[in-house]
Amino acid sequence: MTASTDPSEASPGPGFVVREVREAEMDALGELTIAAYRDAGETDEDYYPELRDVATRAALVPVLVAVDEVTGRILGGVTYIPGPGPYHEGDFGDAAAFRMLAVAGDARGRGVGRALVSAAIDRARSEGCSAIGIFTRPFMSAAHRLYESLGFRRDPDLDWEFAPGERLLAYRLTL
Repeated sequence: MTASTDPSEASPGPGFVVREVREAEMDALGELTIAAYRDAGETDEDYYPELRDVATRAALVPVLVAVDEVTGRILGGVTYIPGPGPYHEGDFGDAAAFRMLAVAGDARGRGVGRALVSAAIDRARSEGCSAIGIFTRPFMSAAHRLYESLGFRRDPDLDWEFAPGERLLAYRLTL
């Protein structure tokens, strides 16, 4: 692993860094996100355009990526929401949140998802947030295990149904 000289980059895993997405990487991250959501069981194709549109998200809130240090390939990404405003969903109040966590299929098991969520947690802490939350689909069990391993707890009082029969489960980490 190479140490980064850019303070906005962190080297949290073997062979990759986490940093904000660059314009030239946005299309690749959008496609990776759709593929990861499909792999997880997301069948709501009406959601795919929002998952694909990294440029709009990145213009409003930080979008972080994990990038292979050798090849420069995008391994995963996450959208960080610093608090109420664009992309903040549900009722996390003033807490930070993150959305659209995605890891390329061939990069799973390398700690990419953990590094991306940890980077979002670190940002929330550095910004003085009291908590960070995530809404996730019931079928995303691998993500649930990751969140719980990082100290997130289910907050069923914040679960919500965004369409008939379509639920989002709330997880929250007090900082």
